[in-house]
Amino acid sequence: PVCLPLQFLSYLGACDRLLKQGYEEGQVEEAMEMFQYSEKKAAEFLQLLAQFNDMGFQQNEIKEVLLLCGNQRERALEELVMK
Repeated sequence: PVCLPLQFLSYLGACDRLLKQGYEEGQVEEAMEMFQYSEKKAAEFLQLLAQFNDMGFQQNEIKEVLLLCGNQRERALEELVMK
């Protein structure tokens, strides 16, 4: 049997937990890559992405602003409103 590296198993577990929260697979994978596989930061990003998306902001703008603001909700919201 092939032994999977611990990091890969950790990544799969994190993705599975995020998928179970209802996020789309593509978004989960993208968020995990953007935040160097930090489940906490990816989860924050996905949560804010969903919130701002529900407010009617465009997904591309949301992603850009969240990356620039380091997932800081208030700063990101200010940036989105000013666009």
